[in-house]
Amino acid sequence: MKELLTQIQKCTFCKNLPLGPRPIVSFTKKSKVLVIWQAPGTKVHKTGIPWDDPSGKRLREWLWISSETFYNPNKIALMPMGFCYPWKWKTGDLPPRKECAPLWHKKVLDTLPNIEMIILIWQYAQKYYLQDKLERNLTETVKSFEAYLPEYFVLPHPSPRNNIWMKRNDWFEKDVIPELQKHIKKALL
Repeated sequence: MKELLTQIQKCTFCKNLPLGPRPIVSFTKKSKVLVIWQAPGTKVHKTGIPWDDPSGKRLREWLWISSETFYNPNKIALMPMGFCYPWKWKTGDLPPRKECAPLWHKKVLDTLPNIEMIILIWQYAQKYYLQDKLERNLTETVKSFEAYLPEYFVLPHPSPRNNIWMKRNDWFEKDVIPELQKHIKKALL
């Protein structure tokens, strides 16, 4: 496992990225929950700490866990679809690099025998793992979260940019978040 982490951290497959490669991933054999999201942002690229931004704060609130628990790789494994910051786009960041998931995900998953639940955040992770089981859009997929249990829990992105979506879909915090917290608590026992 340490060898795999070292290989990932030394990966230069995307050496031509504007900020260069800085793979972000965290896991151990003991990890019980795996969080998969699109890619690290600029702040995370600078600090090397996954979810070290307002989105991460909201995600931890949704999960109802402390930073200490969230950043304990024996409890929570963190693996993006694209391990490095992909660079800027007109209205945000570029999509995650397509090479990372096929290159690394199976290798990482094969070393995680204790995973009780995989949290798929936003469309890139959901499309990759759920494929033809997806609903017609993100909202419908999240509304149908129970269909993906117990293996997966699907979430929208916790970014403050999604505040409009959150307001339009108040059922999410009322109905889905309590179920998420219940499943997280059970998985971390």
